[in-house]
Amino acid sequence: MKASISSTSHYAPEKLLTNLDLEKIIDTSDEWIKTRTGIEKRHIVGKNEATSDMATNIALELLKKSHLKPEEIELIIICTVTPDHFAPSTAALVQNNIGAHNAWGYDLSAACTGFLYGLETGSKFVESGKYNNAMIIGLDAMSTIMDYKDRNVCVLFGDGGGGVILEKSNKKGYGIIDSLLRMDGSGGQSLIVPGGGSRMPTSLETLKERKHFLKQDGKTIFKFAVKGMADVSAEILKRNNLSGNDIDLFIPHQANKRIIDATAKRCGISKDKVIININEYGNTTAGTIPIAINESVNSGRLSEGDILLLAAFGAGFTWGSMIIKWGK
Repeated sequence: MKASISSTSHYAPEKLLTNLDLEKIIDTSDEWIKTRTGIEKRHIVGKNEATSDMATNIALELLKKSHLKPEEIELIIICTVTPDHFAPSTAALVQNNIGAHNAWGYDLSAACTGFLYGLETGSKFVESGKYNNAMIIGLDAMSTIMDYKDRNVCVLFGDGGGGVILEKSNKKGYGIIDSLLRMDGSGGQSLIVPGGGSRMPTSLETLKERKHFLKQDGKTIFKFAVKGMADVSAEILKRNNLSGNDIDLFIPHQANKRIIDATAKRCGISKDKVIININEYGNTTAGTIPIAINESVNSGRLSEGDILLLAAFGAGFTWGSMIIKWGK
């Protein structure tokens, strides 16, 4: 029996940072950002708002929608690269916040591909028969690791995320059908937060040199992302004897509209089947796909029996694709 998504939710902070706001603090323009990325604004955490606070909002909404009691949740996986702390895990904080005292869990770090890694991991726990459910949340507070003096990076990212409840599918053939996940650590230096870990512990020097902010080689990332997302998406379709015409909805990671368009074209998926919300949120890293899933559910774009294709690419390098037959 396959694991299936039974409930969805998402959360974005109230505070907005628009392209016009960024024009006031760095040398950029609304037109430049929109032309190259498709982003118009992004949501930013407020004062005293952290990743666990956003995740708690998502988790509480999932409980409400699923009609599960907190003590019935068995596993919590938080997919993020911006945890509240190195220790304890954000999963532990969320578990306590929602009263899921019978759950265990952990944080999963795979950057923009994190939610797909989390879905794969959670689905295997459920499909093993040992667990009845798993709460998978993908989100990031990227503004907390942004250098707002680096115009090539800070315009790209926002805060927010979403989550799902995984349970056993009641219908044969429904749920998570297949996945392809990849990693190539040789690209690690191209998208990295250098400081703060055991390789480069926090010091006055690392603070002065701004080593605790995200650094990115944009050209290398773009080149690998276009090929990686397109290749893995085309491969998983072929492996399952599907074509772009068979896909009812394509939800790609929201990093750059040009990357999304290239992947959809490679897979033969028409534009009307592609979800794009990067204009509203920017790149929320592990949060982009679950945000788009919940928005698609709320708007009625995802219906019972639909074939859903997911794809992502992120730091590591990590990338992957997943096929889901939608249905509770």
